[in-house]
Amino acid sequence: MTRPPEPDPERPDPERLAPRPVRRPPVDPGQAATFGRPQGVHGAFDVLHAPDSTGGRRGNANGAANGRGNGTGALPLAPPPPESLTEAFSRPPGAEDVVLQRPHDDDGRARGRDGADAPLWSERADPWRDPAAGAVLAGPAVATEETPEDEKERPAGALLSLPELLFGRRVKPLALGLLAVIALVVGAGGGVAGWWLADRGEELTGELNIAEATAGKERPAGSISDIANRVSPSVVSIEVKSGQSGGVGSGVVIDPAGYVLTNNHVVATAVKDKQAKITTVFTDGTRAEAQIVGVDPKTDLAVIKVPIANPVVIEVGKSAELSPGDTVVAVGSPFGLENTVTEGIVSALNRPVTAPGENGEPPVTFDAIQTDAAINPGNSGGALVDSRGALVGINALIRTVSAGEGEGGSIGLGFSIPIDQAVRISESLIRDGQVKHADLGVNANSVAANTSEGAQVQNVNPGGPAAGAGVAEGDVITKLGDRTVRNAAELTVAVREHEIGEVVPVQLVRQGRQLTVDVTLGSD
Repeated sequence: MTRPPEPDPERPDPERLAPRPVRRPPVDPGQAATFGRPQGVHGAFDVLHAPDSTGGRRGNANGAANGRGNGTGALPLAPPPPESLTEAFSRPPGAEDVVLQRPHDDDGRARGRDGADAPLWSERADPWRDPAAGAVLAGPAVATEETPEDEKERPAGALLSLPELLFGRRVKPLALGLLAVIALVVGAGGGVAGWWLADRGEELTGELNIAEATAGKERPAGSISDIANRVSPSVVSIEVKSGQSGGVGSGVVIDPAGYVLTNNHVVATAVKDKQAKITTVFTDGTRAEAQIVGVDPKTDLAVIKVPIANPVVIEVGKSAELSPGDTVVAVGSPFGLENTVTEGIVSALNRPVTAPGENGEPPVTFDAIQTDAAINPGNSGGALVDSRGALVGINALIRTVSAGEGEGGSIGLGFSIPIDQAVRISESLIRDGQVKHADLGVNANSVAANTSEGAQVQNVNPGGPAAGAGVAEGDVITKLGDRTVRNAAELTVAVREHEIGEVVPVQLVRQGRQLTVDVTLGSD
């Protein structure tokens, strides 16, 4: 086994790093003067010095040998105090031997001024005080038996008078009297003001005394209220629902079997859609589903039937007995507002009106009763009754003005189908389920708009009644039977006043000449 070679002190160990060179930056003179050792002190600790008999300070042997300190071998002394402080805090002249504590004997015990031993405390002093203490500052703070000053009984003072108690000082009697007068005046004024306010308050509030009528309001027979009470139970609201759409109108019960007369356009949706549902609503809230009996699109009439036992039936009058100016009352459900009653007069009779047909059907034309009783959408199919409450018409149309995108309302021009014509058509619908009208066999237009010059024939149906009588295209019909024809609508209603197969005289104008021909009316 071989030993490793001895390290060569001359050659550095390659595995060790050489020591880092010591860096000694230069010392700032200012910092050296502030933080450096005092002059003559070379170590971290210096020897202590004691004052010598000469008033200086002497060091120990080592300090003298080493020569530390000032020129005498001691640290420099503090500078003497200022003369002002010496004069303020030094003993006065002649009192150099005066001390705060008593002089001591050789054995360390304090003695009195006369040299005799004197106790440092009296009987009232603290017995536990050290008798060898060098100074006595004061006696112990113990309670005395003397009565405190605040507990001593003081002599009673003079009692305060009323002015002094109220005002804090004396007041002259005259001032007191004047003050009392002022207080009396203020109190009296407040009382008067309170009485006045209370008296005025009774005029605004108080107990309500109502003078009640001795008897109820009289409603004589024939009044509007009496008519409404008798007619309303026989007028129903008709709701038609088809899918997500629907409409509302009115109807009149005309037969105890549950037959209800209304307008064709009220139930037209149900006629087209067999899945549609018709519901009638009576004034007492009873709801019943209705079925269509028959419709007449040309006169805008329809009959439906409801399964109600003993319904209230309206009394039917005669429209032929009406005269312009007669009072009439309209009952129905305008805009779905059930049992609405409006009053008016008969504005005109035998007023031919025409309206577009429903679902592509032919135009509606009938001889109407014109009234200024308010009629609005929803009144259709409702009742128009006279001053007796008898049914004289079925409300059907209104003339209105444009209301933008909305639906117009009543402007005092309402039209009803005369009940004489409506009853005749309803009988045919109930009996046969359909109705036939007399027909002339021509298509005609008014000679000019808004004129009363007659109805001009546009074409003649081959083989029809007019063709057989010699009526030609271009002829202007001015009269049919006993009725003057002013326009195309009036020609239609004049023909329908007659029965099928009836022979009626027709007066016409052809190339400036007036002719009269007899026409045997056919069926439509």
